Amino acid sequence: MKNYFNNKKILITGAAGTIGSELIKQLLEFGVREIKAIDNNEAELFYLNEKYRHETRMNGFFCDIRDLSRLSYLCKDVEIILHTAAMKHVIISEIAPLDAVKTNATGTANVIEAALNSESMERVIYTSSDKAVNPTNVMGTTKLLGERLMTSALNIKSSRNIIFSSTRFGNVIGSKGSVVPIFHKQVRDGNKITLTDENMTRFIMTIPEATSLVLRASILAKGGEVFVTKMPVMKIVDLAHAMIDLVAPRYGKKPEDIGIEIIGKKPGEKIYEELMTDEETHRAIELNEMFVVKPAFPPIYENIDYNSYSDIKNKVVTNPYLSSEEPAMSLEQVKKYLQENKIIEMFLD
Repeated sequence: MKNYFNNKKILITGAAGTIGSELIKQLLEFGVREIKAIDNNEAELFYLNEKYRHETRMNGFFCDIRDLSRLSYLCKDVEIILHTAAMKHVIISEIAPLDAVKTNATGTANVIEAALNSESMERVIYTSSDKAVNPTNVMGTTKLLGERLMTSALNIKSSRNIIFSSTRFGNVIGSKGSVVPIFHKQVRDGNKITLTDENMTRFIMTIPEATSLVLRASILAKGGEVFVTKMPVMKIVDLAHAMIDLVAPRYGKKPEDIGIEIIGKKPGEKIYEELMTDEETHRAIELNEMFVVKPAFPPIYENIDYNSYSDIKNKVVTNPYLSSEEPAMSLEQVKKYLQENKIIEMFLD
């Protein structure tokens, strides 16, 4: 992996976010020539530039992916785009659906067009979400459209030698958008943990794990496929109990004094997660660390051999990847996972 990214110029969208900032950290260790980190969050971009002010290979630029001309200008001499920018919150996207379309769909189309306008571009990797699978809300629907746009980009690139692919994963535990900081604050303040449903399950992974798999997928990508990362499953009620047991003593509170309140499923929220549909299994290949979903419509300008990945485990996949069907961690395993990955420490005051 290190050799592949050595001396490359890489542009990261949404660079001030959880995944974007971790991508910067890992890529700098791989000897990249330059990282162009773009974001439309001025404050977070300022702090990002401050963090790397002594690192000449990292440059943060204010840019909204809705602005095609600005994006195209920044992509002129770039070889790889890692596209993580998105509106990711379900409720916010429901309240502002047109903005979700402009960012997640039109913004992704702009990334594709900017890549096609760049003479140096080699590949573009899009980070998608479990919510793109059988979507029940605006956010998930726009992320699914982003995936489809990336796959179909193969048909508008003509003779250009550019690879467009997507990665799809579930909850990044400890990220800004995860439930962990909410649970932590509730326990710290001595309040009940609010839980939507006791039967809720989720695929989870750490920030470094998610980022490493994005980078690995970008190397493996042949064009048009969606890489679905394999992840452990956690019951959210077990996460709540684990957070109570691990966090309460740190603030002088007794775990038995912290209760759990069931508040009911939020609109558009699923009880379980789907990372691959039944239809997708019929065109999927299993690798050691992920599944590869081949395009439903083969590209018209090239013949791609999707059976030549180096670590194929199974060429036939029969079961859709659902969190309700995968074995979940025990409560003790959840606690161990949180401790080994220092998740609680991320939010300590």
